[in-house]
Amino acid sequence: MGGKRLILMGPPGGGKGTQAKRLQERYGIVQLSTGDMLRAAVKAGSPLGLQAKAVMDAGKLVSDEIIVGLIAERIQQSDCAKGFILDGFPRTVPQAEALDRLLKEKELKLDKVVEVAVPDERLMERITGRFTCAKCGEGYHDTFKQPKKPGVCDVCGSTEFTRRADDSAATVGARLKAYHDQTAPLMPYYKAQGLLEVINGDRDIDVVSKDLERVLGT
Repeated sequence: MGGKRLILMGPPGGGKGTQAKRLQERYGIVQLSTGDMLRAAVKAGSPLGLQAKAVMDAGKLVSDEIIVGLIAERIQQSDCAKGFILDGFPRTVPQAEALDRLLKEKELKLDKVVEVAVPDERLMERITGRFTCAKCGEGYHDTFKQPKKPGVCDVCGSTEFTRRADDSAATVGARLKAYHDQTAPLMPYYKAQGLLEVINGDRDIDVVSKDLERVLGT
């Protein structure tokens, strides 16, 4: 089987991260997160890393040019020979166009652009219902996973639980709106190229994985 090069998109809390991990294991392809690449370049002190650090230290957003440069360097490394999953990029049409130019220069092309789609109201329920044991970190959920004994952690017996501030309805709503605003123009862009596949992510994890494998033509 040849390499698989894909962009994986999906709303926050939609399970995209889990699916990316499974794809990595199944196909031996690398997940490329622009955040991870930036941190690695800054740490390594590469020319692009130093440029990015200067921009971030000034409190500004790293330019598309720098990000595309980082991707260009990264996809030439040997572990990307079997393919890669781009995660978190592109977020805008200009970024998608820059990525197209880069891949064309390298004589590579994308196989698929996949969105793992989940309705907003389901995501809201999934994310805002999460809470964890303050002592051992065991995760629970208002709807899907309550402690066996109310108010007592199954694992360590603690009675203290916490909720993340960014799991509030207002914050989740803002994150979902930002996701839709950013990715909405990308959908027609990739659909016009015949690359876009939308998968229903509001199902069992294994079912979603099977659907992804079908789409990737295994």
